[in-house]
Amino acid sequence: MDAARPPLITDDALDDLEREVIGRVRGRVLEIGAGEGENFGAFDPAVEWIGLEPDSERRVELAQRAREWKHEQVPLDAVAEHIPLPDASVDAVVGTYVLCSVTDQSAALAEVRRVLRPGGTVVFVDHVVAPPGTLKRGVQRAVTPFSRRFCHGCHWDRDTGAALAAAGFEADESRLVRVPSFPFGPTRVLVFRGRLPGAVA
Repeated sequence: MDAARPPLITDDALDDLEREVIGRVRGRVLEIGAGEGENFGAFDPAVEWIGLEPDSERRVELAQRAREWKHEQVPLDAVAEHIPLPDASVDAVVGTYVLCSVTDQSAALAEVRRVLRPGGTVVFVDHVVAPPGTLKRGVQRAVTPFSRRFCHGCHWDRDTGAALAAAGFEADESRLVRVPSFPFGPTRVLVFRGRLPGAVA
């Protein structure tokens, strides 16, 4: 794949890609920034789902939808930087469009490492910053102070792939795609499935 110009796909194709990678996680699964439960249809029915969502209004909807999908655990009122679970207590951590909005990416990823069992899986899907020197990157830098304030903390200028590598996650699959976005051209999205190095997949 040409890293400088990832393939352009439709939003529907990206949805399918997200569902496929989420659908392969198993066991006790922590979903950080679970929102209003948009990913429930993607999870294998046998997973033991734990949701984490700091926004109180979203968490109310999340709890209702969790019950509808037969997940009995009440969603956690917490942020990803401080996950209220014991060390090595989950088999997988999933986050879609979450690492763009956490206050401290490195702290959040350190917490993800902490709660994962040996051999645990991480799945992250997120928009990422455009290449250096591009108009898109300049726009992302310019709008981030506003998106951070008005769009649930969203940072449009984060290099999440680099953050995952710095946190020590090793990619089993890492796909960079572009999806249509206006008015400044397609936005890059990273679909990442990985683990800690040395762990048994």
